Amino acid sequence: MVRFSVLDPWTDPRGGEIERVRIDNGILALEVISLGGIIRALWTPDKHGERANIVLGCDSAEDYLTQSAHLGAIAGRFANRIANGKMHYQGQDYQLDVNQATNCLHGGREGFNRKNWHLGQLPDGVRLTLMSPDGDMGFPGNCTVQLDYRLAGNNLYVEILASVDKACPVSLTQHSYFNLDGSETNHEHLMQIDAKRYLTMNDVSVPTGIAETTGSIFDLSQPIRLGDKLHATELASTRGYDHCYMMNDPDGSLARFGCLSSPVSGRAMTVYTNQPSVQLYCANFLDGTVGRNQQILNQHHGVCLEPQMLPDSPNQGERFGDDVWLVPGKVYHHISRYQFDADDA
Repeated sequence: MVRFSVLDPWTDPRGGEIERVRIDNGILALEVISLGGIIRALWTPDKHGERANIVLGCDSAEDYLTQSAHLGAIAGRFANRIANGKMHYQGQDYQLDVNQATNCLHGGREGFNRKNWHLGQLPDGVRLTLMSPDGDMGFPGNCTVQLDYRLAGNNLYVEILASVDKACPVSLTQHSYFNLDGSETNHEHLMQIDAKRYLTMNDVSVPTGIAETTGSIFDLSQPIRLGDKLHATELASTRGYDHCYMMNDPDGSLARFGCLSSPVSGRAMTVYTNQPSVQLYCANFLDGTVGRNQQILNQHHGVCLEPQMLPDSPNQGERFGDDVWLVPGKVYHHISRYQFDADDA
């Protein structure tokens, strides 16, 4: 039984209102807002059975619209980076919005994280829908998106469907910053990743190749304490992990990516996805962002695990294939499962 509560809406400073709802199945509880499809709060039990919020968020629509960290939002129309904001497909050139170094990041400066989605109710969660018009941030075609957040036992399911009326690359991800113990850094968190390959990058984080993790700082097959790695010289250019891991033999079915855990709270979050890659981002550039209760967030205040299509894949068909281009009549399908467990005290 999932309880559904409508919360007082927020005023959107751009006009209109931001809807807010809370869903609770007795194990997990979730607050979702229509702005950006944002997960504002996610309550899970710790080793004592006490529920607390484990995602970073803001107090108001104004604060969400001011920050550029994509706190809790859906990133799109294309998550991660497209080099030079340029794409070429079947004889057509496209210029996208450039909003990070020389790249189009997370769909541009007015990406899906800043749109006001339509919000509705499901028996076990919420459904949000969005229509992105032709030319939105330079992307071709009208794109219709359906986003479901569903609770089942100790699992949060995130499922996204999208269709287009003109060929366009689509990659959507949930960009929550997880902090499993309420501390001011992620340094005591343990990270374990099954993936055996990751993408090498240039100085603006555009992929340059595929490398094996074995024997490198990117080998997280065994749990590592993040605080022991984030300041390593190999990660200096990105101020910590901000790297894309390729799933092992992706076939479109749900597969285990890895597990983030905190010995402090006893919480563990295991992520499963049907996406071909997951970006591990350790909030390396979060410092100075205003969070909940007007708290100034720190570098490494949380951890993002972002299931997605491969970054810059619209421009790297020879390396990654052309599957990223969604064509009319086909449906983009992303499903991820976040499983929350807690050690007994």
